[in-house]
Amino acid sequence: MRLSQIGELSLLEQIRTRFEKQSRTIIVGIGDDAAVVKQGDASLLVTTDMMVEGIHFDLSFTTPFQIGFKLVSVNVSDIFAMGGKPRYLLLSLAMDKNTETSFIDKFFDGVQQAIKLYGVSLIGGDLSSSKRLMSLSATLIGYTKKHIKRSGAKLGDKIYVTGTLGDSACGLILLKKIKRPIPLESYNERAQRAKSKTHRVQNNYTLLHALCSKLLEGGLSCNVVEPLLRKHLLTEARDPKEFVRYATSMIDISDGLLIDLSRLCDESKVGARIYSKKIPLSNELKEAASYLGISPIKLALSGGEDYELLFTAPANKQVKALHIGEITESERAMIDSSGKKRIFSAEGYQHFGIQR
Repeated sequence: MRLSQIGELSLLEQIRTRFEKQSRTIIVGIGDDAAVVKQGDASLLVTTDMMVEGIHFDLSFTTPFQIGFKLVSVNVSDIFAMGGKPRYLLLSLAMDKNTETSFIDKFFDGVQQAIKLYGVSLIGGDLSSSKRLMSLSATLIGYTKKHIKRSGAKLGDKIYVTGTLGDSACGLILLKKIKRPIPLESYNERAQRAKSKTHRVQNNYTLLHALCSKLLEGGLSCNVVEPLLRKHLLTEARDPKEFVRYATSMIDISDGLLIDLSRLCDESKVGARIYSKKIPLSNELKEAASYLGISPIKLALSGGEDYELLFTAPANKQVKALHIGEITESERAMIDSSGKKRIFSAEGYQHFGIQR
């Protein structure tokens, strides 16, 4: 049997079953956003994520800065999803020997800006040559006094997300239409642009505006396109500090709302009811999706790479997040705007041939 026949989720379950935790110091092993290892009065959080050329990024429309920034952010998101604080980063890079040193410099510019944003220190890693595709991997260590697992959701808990969904997937579709790198290389570029009209980012914005007008034939304004591209290219992880004390379970939305909610439900052995009219959609997504002739709600449900946090909390708690549904005993259903119910499944991105 081939991997394309079983898919990513089945493979992960096989690995999890084969390598069950054995040490008493392992609090959470395989199957969550990060492992949790007991260390004195606190707990260490350890996660790893890789980005492979042609799967996670395309050099024809992604800059090395954006790759470096995103590689750090997606790992930080896993630590945040466990209710922790990120601290120490290791990088493993496999690149062709003919890669330009300027590429490496810009890649590390992105890494450097991300670790400054999150308060992380780069402490080591590994380098290797690669004859074909570029492969980049990061391991991140954090800590927490109280970790949040995927398995803590309880009947009656409310379901929340931390921001709008579908923007990143829409940004990727736009990038594939534009077919060239976009000069967005600062997570706080808007603030910098407001402070200085002579700054390099002002020139980048002007270029972005020209690209949008030319390559999208004037159908969308730069004010619509820029935040969608930014959400995909300069992913920023969501810190849960405002609500972590109330969260009963949590996961970051990396592969799509439905598949990641299904993972949370599987681990908690519960069901879920969500409401389509409560799924947060940005105005930019609605306008761009209309221009592209695609469904914004479909992008929000299964598009992936939003890296917002999806979590549950008791119904009697006041939580600073967006309420989209509640935990049920077993049924997994979505209620549309007319009140009609449909059962949802784990729709979203999976490796090894089962694609969104």
